[in-house]
Amino acid sequence: MKADRRGFGRGLLAGLPLLSASKALAQESTERSVQKRLVYSNTLSAPADVAGWRLEGTAAIEFPDGALRIENTRPAEDGQAANIVFWSDVRMEGDVEISWEFRPLREPGLCVLLLFADGLNGRDLFDPALAPRAGIYEQYIRGDIQNIGLSYFRRRYPRERAFGLCNLRENPGFALRAQAADPLPSLEDWPADAFYSFRLRKTAGTIAFYINDFPTLQAEGDFARFDTGYLGFRQMAPLIGEYRNLTVHALL
Repeated sequence: MKADRRGFGRGLLAGLPLLSASKALAQESTERSVQKRLVYSNTLSAPADVAGWRLEGTAAIEFPDGALRIENTRPAEDGQAANIVFWSDVRMEGDVEISWEFRPLREPGLCVLLLFADGLNGRDLFDPALAPRAGIYEQYIRGDIQNIGLSYFRRRYPRERAFGLCNLRENPGFALRAQAADPLPSLEDWPADAFYSFRLRKTAGTIAFYINDFPTLQAEGDFARFDTGYLGFRQMAPLIGEYRNLTVHALL
């Protein structure tokens, strides 16, 4: 007997803003009119490129193919303790556009871009007075820091692999602000040697996310409090992923 999948995934998107055709066209129109200035560029091709970055958790950081390779080195059976965050040394301010490239080398796993991360009450993200962090998710979503989290390539658990989604959340609080279909293939179908391009544009009132320039997710709300902070790559074990060509543009 074949399983009835007609209801699979139903309700997951209920009550959340979806990217309609009209919004996609509006994004394309905005895209043509945006002016921006490059404020940070990093090819992520050699150890010197991440000399000022900070790793929270346990991972191997290597560059065998001229790209930043992150491999979670603790077994996935260790749960959240096996996951990592690798913080960049760039502090962003105001309205920005962030772009990077990514490819997976081993599944399962999950990727998150953490952006505009900072300590609460005006503290710097790396203020020693803040609670220690070691890649455990609760420390990033319910602790003494704030950030916006965009999860993509969500392949850690069977349900995520069966119904691919991107999630946008505000922290602390783990508040889901937008959810959209994830167009990325699984590793089995990923084009050989290919990197996909990712771009996130954030203003005080809108966040838009693109994969290979395709409008993928859009959220509207009050993001003004996320006006300064750092960005970092989060990985869930046992993923191995490669990243390159990270840029930040200020929107004018």
